[in-house]
Amino acid sequence: MTDFKKITLDGLWKNNPATVQILGLCPLLAVSGSVVNALGLGLATMAVLASSNACVSLIRHYVTDAVRLPAFVMIIAALVTVIEMLMQAYTFELYEILGIFIPLIVTNCVVLGRADGFAAKNPVLPSFVDGAMMGLGFLIILLMLGALREILGQGTLFSNMQLLFGPAAQTWQITVFTDYKGFLFAVLPPGAFIGLGLIIAGKNVIDKRLKEAAKRKDAESPKASRRVRTTGNVA
Repeated sequence: MTDFKKITLDGLWKNNPATVQILGLCPLLAVSGSVVNALGLGLATMAVLASSNACVSLIRHYVTDAVRLPAFVMIIAALVTVIEMLMQAYTFELYEILGIFIPLIVTNCVVLGRADGFAAKNPVLPSFVDGAMMGLGFLIILLMLGALREILGQGTLFSNMQLLFGPAAQTWQITVFTDYKGFLFAVLPPGAFIGLGLIIAGKNVIDKRLKEAAKRKDAESPKASRRVRTTGNVA
């Protein structure tokens, strides 16, 4: 029986692509300068992950080992092309900002890794959920990093959201610091490395505290009584 709870926890926390597997760092660090950029790339990656996992699962019994990986890459490339065309049609300015990192989703280790490591061995629904949860976990870290860098780098939050959601989103911007001249280091790649390092460190601290709390709970729980059977005379 498929454990969807485990699949969800793995994607969002225990086996998160960005904070545990440390995969897909190139786009993660390159385009996470703002929330809108992070959201655009994260949604595109999540869509490709979920749909490619489902497609790979559908054909898993019909491809041989000799052509397995090339077939998976062709599926992923076709889906990325669809995402590119949709972004060109509806969010062209954001597509231009993200640039080469949208087609580079084809080479993202997270996408091919889940296709070969999970979808090729499991039914369609669990594979789709696995891809969606891995993509959502990647998206959440992208958003956290994008928000951190945007606040420190520009003093704003949710700026230029109209690039993704249209003119109605122009009023979504929040000015966190007034008369802020910006912090260039946060916008540059070194700032992205440090920001991601802080997020990973925070996760490790939480994991350690959860583990310690579980140990204390086990130590404090009453031990189950055991019945002992004796035979013969007891002096």
